[in-house]
Amino acid sequence: MKKLAGRITAEELYQRSGDGVRRELVRGEVREMTPAGGQHGSTTGKLHILLGRFVLEKRLGRLFAAETGFLIERNPDSVRAPDCAFVRAERLPGAVPKKYLPFPPDLAVQTVSPEDRTVDIEEKVSQWLESGVRLVWVLDPDRQTVTIHRPGSAPRTLKEGQFLEGEDVVPGFHLPVDDLWT
Repeated sequence: MKKLAGRITAEELYQRSGDGVRRELVRGEVREMTPAGGQHGSTTGKLHILLGRFVLEKRLGRLFAAETGFLIERNPDSVRAPDCAFVRAERLPGAVPKKYLPFPPDLAVQTVSPEDRTVDIEEKVSQWLESGVRLVWVLDPDRQTVTIHRPGSAPRTLKEGQFLEGEDVVPGFHLPVDDLWT
């Protein structure tokens, strides 16, 4: 992740969105991101399909794909883009905004890429939780684990033979962790 000099606002970041470069804004600081690799995309894509199907069937809300920006802090602004996100139906405005969603998701999913630094993943998780995200899943394809983060709780790591659950955020969602990697 490349940091760029100077501070900007969420509105200024959005104006740059047409140039095809992936960016996040962290407390006013622009961070360029490289495209994800195949393993990352396959793992995130599979979760998106399985979770998305469940959310649609149960009419629980909306699932958002990678690169969807959520404006989660102001002055200085932060716009984060999880690899997958879920927002409960009752929290959505009538129409989904064309620009960044002006609130955090209920669930944010981050898939670890080989080039990701642990400190960067931890920073994202911390910022998600501080902004009001109720549940964060960190998928690690290399280790074949899912680490679950909730506000005020110690992280829990799931591995082979265990089940990923939506808990009270995506009630009823239940997936064998092994299904993410096969």
